[in-house]
Amino acid sequence: MLFLSIIRFWSKGWIGQLYIKPQYFFPFYGFEFIRPLGEYTYFLFAICGIAALLVALGLFYRIASIGLFLSFTYIELIDKSTYLNHYYFVSIISFMLIFLPAHVYFSVDACRNKTVHAGQIPVWCIFSIKAMVCILYFYAGLAKLNSDWLLNALPLRIWLPAKNDMPVIGFLFNYEWIPYVFSWFGCLYDLSIPFLLWNKKTRPLAFIAVVIFHILTAILFPIGMFPYIMIVTATIFFSGHFHQNIIFKLGSVLRLPVSFLINNKKYSPTRLSTNIVTVTFTIFFLLQLIIPFRYLAYPGELFWTEEGYRFSWRVMLMEKAGYTQFQIKDKSGKSLIVNNNLFLTTLQEKAMSTQPDMILQYSHILRDYYTQHGFENPEVYVDSYVALNGRMGQPLISPDVNLAAETESFQHKSWITPFDNEIKGF
Repeated sequence: MLFLSIIRFWSKGWIGQLYIKPQYFFPFYGFEFIRPLGEYTYFLFAICGIAALLVALGLFYRIASIGLFLSFTYIELIDKSTYLNHYYFVSIISFMLIFLPAHVYFSVDACRNKTVHAGQIPVWCIFSIKAMVCILYFYAGLAKLNSDWLLNALPLRIWLPAKNDMPVIGFLFNYEWIPYVFSWFGCLYDLSIPFLLWNKKTRPLAFIAVVIFHILTAILFPIGMFPYIMIVTATIFFSGHFHQNIIFKLGSVLRLPVSFLINNKKYSPTRLSTNIVTVTFTIFFLLQLIIPFRYLAYPGELFWTEEGYRFSWRVMLMEKAGYTQFQIKDKSGKSLIVNNNLFLTTLQEKAMSTQPDMILQYSHILRDYYTQHGFENPEVYVDSYVALNGRMGQPLISPDVNLAAETESFQHKSWITPFDNEIKGF
């Protein structure tokens, strides 16, 4: 899936558009050392695509899995404006694969090296991936337990009527109650689907629900490969017997020897590698359970400040539109209004205008730029108006705060104006 995604991304020209064309980028806090690579970005994507294919084939698996994780995560961290939840999910699964013995059966490595070949692995290897998928779904469901989503059907009440020209189902979106049905179903789906997939009796119907749900979201919303990735990922919940049947059929088509397909040898990692994996996965899963709740450490409305919003499986929960105008001043009396189009792409400006941390980063970009162009210790002020889930717009940033003098940190940004409403829930 990832190999095909890289080909799709490349063929549509998105590498140049998103990672080469922009003059400036928005790195994640703490990862400022991640820099765009210019034309070498194509080489980085090539490494990622080749690594993904090698992992799928099980060829040079350990090196390929490390290369996949590092290359894909590097790409993800170049620019905050391209952040998507499923990019984060791919990075997480790629990280886990470094430690999992996915190459010991039905792989090129197992065919080339008989000492690697094993037909059984510890149950926790499969359990760990299932657990990660469960965390994703359950936390996505918890995030939907809020007043905007359940009581006001927002933002679906904004998005769905715009789809009323779709063939076959478009007429449904003219009914006011449809967004509420979608909202409640989406919440119940996310909260229950991990348990329904895990249970043997409910698994077939649950998987049908997964396919229907994600195909529908793919049709309605432009969210890339995420729906298809989740459909394929859900097959991890099916029994070993189910996967074994698929492997036997593929083996028959490829005319592989029976001795290669039937192997009762158990994979036995060394005590050292077992200890390393135990410590690593314990820390990893503790972080996965805690990080989505870090927003509780910040005051204010999460959807407004977005402090603790990313990396918490909050999928399609808000419609946020904003406008920002930056003014540069210095002590000599110089003053000008910035044309954002001279510095940012359309995508970057749209993302920046509603996210306080990106507004701060952009302010620092402007400070440094105008320092080099005749301004003495320039000050940066912003007029920003943001509308959240169809509400009237209001200032997001205090207009009298010099953002050039503010620094990025994990502390609460006191210069974010209070939200004039309340969204109750997680």
